[in-house]
Amino acid sequence: MGIKSFGAGLFSNWVVRNNNRWSSSPYDAQKKVFEQLLSKVRQTTFGKDHKLQQVTDHRSFKEAVPVRDYEGIRNYEDLIINGEKDVLWPGRPLYFSKTSGTTSGVKYIPIVKEAMPNFINAARDVLLNYANITGNSRFFDGRLIFLSGSPEMERTGDILTGRLSGIVNHFIPFYLKGNQVPTYKTNCIEDWEEKVDAIVNETIDLDMRLVSGIPPWMQMYFDLLIEKSKKPVGELFPNLSLISHGGVNFQPYKARLFESLGKTIDTLETFPASEGFFAYQ
Repeated sequence: MGIKSFGAGLFSNWVVRNNNRWSSSPYDAQKKVFEQLLSKVRQTTFGKDHKLQQVTDHRSFKEAVPVRDYEGIRNYEDLIINGEKDVLWPGRPLYFSKTSGTTSGVKYIPIVKEAMPNFINAARDVLLNYANITGNSRFFDGRLIFLSGSPEMERTGDILTGRLSGIVNHFIPFYLKGNQVPTYKTNCIEDWEEKVDAIVNETIDLDMRLVSGIPPWMQMYFDLLIEKSKKPVGELFPNLSLISHGGVNFQPYKARLFESLGKTIDTLETFPASEGFFAYQ
């Protein structure tokens, strides 16, 4: 067992105890978060427009803020793009996450500084919770691949803008940086087929232990590995023990991914979205 896997095993105990503490009292935990968010948003343009100063509980919040689609908040997005602050949240967003989601049209979801720990800590907790339950933390000693969008940003107004997976790539914890592949340069390749080819060339001889991404991207990666090595992925990477997936339904891809591996390994489902990291298995 290496230093990283040993440290991860110890740290996982704290993470699991902490998560069990708040999740064992879900009403209190959600009420606390609700009140924290409400206290922040009351003095924003959105908060004033919806009279959130008068909201005291979930019922009055539902009455004040009816469900709407993206176009229903588009005018607030335009204010942010035009340089106004304190619109949907105090100050200005760090990023816009550019997404088409599951409905038509490109959308820009603001991501504020206070939201980043939600994405980073949840992604960390997925792996540490798994390590704690199974006793398998050995993957922390090898290479971990996060198949993601480009981390290069553009600007919408003065707000850095990119895909969520590319944004999060800038916040990979330092203790995983040395294990992470592909390189930043490879990750910035825009053409997906060219990018997968570069990723395969970069990783084919490495000790890969974790593959993370959306299932169709993983399958393209596996297909090209097999084409170039003439071996099943599980033989090429004998220490590969975990797949972390999200974004789409895993079931239609599961059988073929395992066929490409030539063996069955553990899988973990995650539910990250531009609006927040909602859940993990």
